[in-house]
Amino acid sequence: MSDIRTSCLISRFAQRELLQDHPNPITSCGGRVFSQNDEDGITLELLRRIGLGGGVFAEFGVGNGLENNTLMLAAAGWSGFWVGGKDLSFDFNPHKVARLNFSYRKEWIKLSNIVELGKEGLEVIRRPACDLISLDLDGNDYYLAEKLLSSGFQPKIFIVECNAKFPPPIKFKIAYDDNHRWSEDDYFGASLAEFHELFQAHDYFLACCNITGANAFFIKKEYRSAFPEIPDRVESIYASPKYYLCGLDFSGHKTSLKTIARIFSRLNSPQ
Repeated sequence: MSDIRTSCLISRFAQRELLQDHPNPITSCGGRVFSQNDEDGITLELLRRIGLGGGVFAEFGVGNGLENNTLMLAAAGWSGFWVGGKDLSFDFNPHKVARLNFSYRKEWIKLSNIVELGKEGLEVIRRPACDLISLDLDGNDYYLAEKLLSSGFQPKIFIVECNAKFPPPIKFKIAYDDNHRWSEDDYFGASLAEFHELFQAHDYFLACCNITGANAFFIKKEYRSAFPEIPDRVESIYASPKYYLCGLDFSGHKTSLKTIARIFSRLNSPQ
């Protein structure tokens, strides 16, 4: 094992010990199936607590489809849809069936089309609403989340990418720009405090941030009693940016296209 790999693993396990003492116990539930980091494990724990064993997901911003926050749910048999700006690395409808349990739309996402894209996705899979939404677009995320929420897209769980550089109570969000593209610097998205205020206004509470600080998990307030030990203060839930841990929660061997093809072959099988 190389010195770099050894160093990374030491950092990972040292961080795991710190997370066990984090004021928010949900943080230590992280684990990876197909997510970039530990988001999948947090999602599973949240679903277990609210008693949701199946449902409908939507994800805006999915890359090539091999690593995101809802591929795990597709593997678990959920129906859903994705929207993103890239071609997928696999055929999501191998049987060429008309009635789909999953669909993908390649489209540049902006304020003027995100609601229609959401409605279209639900129409294609013939579902009335989403139970979980994940949004990660490296830029206009705050404005797009606000648009979805105000337009009636209010799932039980909403996952957003936040700019962890700015801890609470700092409020920061970029200016909206239809054509924004991330330059791999700190000009993207919005701070956790900005998102917290937005989601509070739509009857959500902040349940957790993941290990790298990149993702925040909001849940409808009707489920608050299932999380009695979660701190009330956003400062106690915030996770500082630890992007050096990106991808360190290894989940066995690398993802095979055959594995993904098998998942979607079963999900979009002939009725």
